[in-house]
Amino acid sequence: MKFFVDTADVNDIRELQDAGLIDGVTTNPSLIMKANRPMKEVIADICEVTEGPVSAEVTATDADEMIREGKILAEIADNVCIKVPLTLDGLKACRHLSDEGHMVNVTLCFSATQALLAAKAGATFISPFIGRLDDINLDGMALIADIRRIYDNYEFDTEILAASVRTINHVREAALIGADVATVPPATLKALVKHPLTDKGLEQFLADWQKTGQTIS
Repeated sequence: MKFFVDTADVNDIRELQDAGLIDGVTTNPSLIMKANRPMKEVIADICEVTEGPVSAEVTATDADEMIREGKILAEIADNVCIKVPLTLDGLKACRHLSDEGHMVNVTLCFSATQALLAAKAGATFISPFIGRLDDINLDGMALIADIRRIYDNYEFDTEILAASVRTINHVREAALIGADVATVPPATLKALVKHPLTDKGLEQFLADWQKTGQTIS
C-alpha cells in the first residue's frame, strides 16, 4: 500500500518525505485555506518536496471550467494530479484531462457505482471517503471492498485511494481489503508507528544496556 499525506503544510510533508514514509500528497480547498497562502505557491512548494503525485483540486463546477482550471494546475509541476469532484461534469472533465495525459483524482466518492463510472472515465485515482460514511452509520470499509471487487472484475487501472481516513484501524482495514493508497493526516500517519509494548520493550533494553556500562564505539 502507498501512503499519501493529506495536508498542505509543507513542513509536515518534508518531515514525512525525509523519513521515507510517503509516496504522494493530497490537498483540497479546506487545507489550502488553512495554509493561508496562494494556492499555486503552496502546490509548487509541495511538488518540490515530493516526486509523488500531488493532488490539487479545481473549484469550478462545470466541465469546461474544470478543464480550464485543471490545465492551469497541471502547469505548476509534472507531478500535479488534478482533483475533480464525482459529478457528471467532473467525470466529463476527468475524461478530457486523462485523455490529454494528465493524472486525475476523482474525489468525494460515496458509492461503488460512482467508482465504476470514474474508472470508465479514465480516473488515475478514485477517492472513497471512509470517515464521512462512518459518520452517518454506513460502513466505509464495505465501500472499499465493493470497489476493489468491481475493479478486479474488469481489470480497471484506476487506483483506490482510501480517503477521509481518521484512525489507525481505518488504515489497517483498508490495507487488508486491498486499497492501493491511503491518504492520511500527518498525525494519524505518525501514530501508525506507536505501540505501548514497543515503548516498554525499548525502555527495558536501554535500562539493561545501561547496567552493562558499555558503549558502542
